[in-house]
Amino acid sequence: METLEKKEKNIHHGHAVKRFRHTLGIKQEALAADMGISQALVSFYEQKREIEDDMIGKFARALDVAPQLIKELEEDPVTIIFENSNIENNKGAAGYYIAGDNINNNPIEKIVELFEKLLEKEQEKIVLLEKLLREKE
Repeated sequence: METLEKKEKNIHHGHAVKRFRHTLGIKQEALAADMGISQALVSFYEQKREIEDDMIGKFARALDVAPQLIKELEEDPVTIIFENSNIENNKGAAGYYIAGDNINNNPIEKIVELFEKLLEKEQEKIVLLEKLLREKE
């Protein structure tokens, strides 16, 4: 059941570590030195979908965040890549593919829908971070 929940929530522990590290303005080298591991190992863990609980605990201590935040932080729902796009004529990479979906409808409406989902996820993250701050006080 826990694995199913992780898939539905689109959780990626390594990306969560990377996002917290970026938010705090910490370079991989500094985090590695703080944890007593190599920069390459930090990079390796940032690519892993699931990280073992003991290592999540080490990252959490080094980043000064609750381990639960790393375990439960969802990935952004949408990644949009625009290459040689000309949306009016429905040509170019963005005209045909947004987040891996083939677009048959109005691409502008799809973009608006995806940005609304992204905004909703960002608001959920803000609530989660505010909760963490209240717990620390």
